[in-house]
Amino acid sequence: MSASSLLSDAGHEITTAVLPSFFTSVLRASAGALGIVEGISDALMGVAKLVGGPLADKPEQRGRLASGGYLGTALATGAIGLVGAVWQAGVLRALAWVSRGIRGPSRDTLLSSLTPRSAYGRAFGLERAGDNLGAVAGPLLAAGLVTWIGIRPTMVLAVIPGLFAAITITVAARQAKKQTRGISPGRRSLGLRGLRNKGVVRPMVPIALFELGNVTTTLLILRTTQLLHTGGRSFAAAASLAILVYAAHNAFGSVVAYGGGHLIDRVGPRVVFAAGAFVYVAAYAIFAVDWHTWPMLLIAFTLAGSGIGLAETSESALVASMLPEHLRGSGFGLLGGIQSAGAFASSAAVGLLYTIASPTVGFAYAAGWMLLSVLASGAIALPSTPASNSAP
Repeated sequence: MSASSLLSDAGHEITTAVLPSFFTSVLRASAGALGIVEGISDALMGVAKLVGGPLADKPEQRGRLASGGYLGTALATGAIGLVGAVWQAGVLRALAWVSRGIRGPSRDTLLSSLTPRSAYGRAFGLERAGDNLGAVAGPLLAAGLVTWIGIRPTMVLAVIPGLFAAITITVAARQAKKQTRGISPGRRSLGLRGLRNKGVVRPMVPIALFELGNVTTTLLILRTTQLLHTGGRSFAAAASLAILVYAAHNAFGSVVAYGGGHLIDRVGPRVVFAAGAFVYVAAYAIFAVDWHTWPMLLIAFTLAGSGIGLAETSESALVASMLPEHLRGSGFGLLGGIQSAGAFASSAAVGLLYTIASPTVGFAYAAGWMLLSVLASGAIALPSTPASNSAP
């Protein structure tokens, strides 16, 4: 499962790293067109997560949804390198992101069924670690491939790790099917009623507050690039240094996600989630100040990577722990929808404040939501009677 996330992320991150140059230099499109394509794709991914959640409640569908989602992401991502018009690239990007959204609840539900309840934290931490490592490998591969073979071939080759991801998730899905064979999925309940009865809605409040402060890393990279573009350093050099710092963000987040998973299995998700939100406050405090030296910005990025590694692992482990087998898909779908909606709202608001007022105001706004999520984290508590798990 972790290998699937690593390979898939490496594939679509290759395309993500090259996409701005592809839009502006190859398709002759504007930055505004790129923003529209990315915004629509992110919104559709959130909708797909909500739709994919109830579908993942059915054990017989999880493997097909996960495998198909990974395959769809790989094929659509690689095909972008073949198009000759902006609208074609937009359609394929949206298809890739819808495939990412639809597969998410099934993947997480499969992972829950493969894992003993006492190891949910470590399992989701390992999966998040693989995802973050893929986000390190993808941009680094893109940088080398673009120099070697050019933009279009690089984007087409992004299909290869995605295809391997589809293979590995298929293997994992077959193993999960073996372990759940003969176990009744129980009464299926779609919609919020079943989730509300299990107490899932209440802990979603601090999670929503967290996501409203979870700024896209694109803005963090922009802030870093602008701050480093000083003292005789060229803009190109500043941008390259910012990308390297971003890679460190993902690498550090990978380590922290796995370590945080171990801690979740010992003390529960609430403490780890609150720690992740609090670490983000510290990161935003550094980004709000005009530091022009890369070591301070590296610290800010590693803090942000730690925050997302702790929080995302906690959120997934919480849903797996609170819900029985037949409701986990809906739970993960709800979580994914909240994450996508919050990320969109946060990035839009902080981006607007960043431009109209100042970066300091934008990051102070984001830090405020993170502080509120820390204060509200008391709502994250497991029920006294834990949800049963089908895995042996």
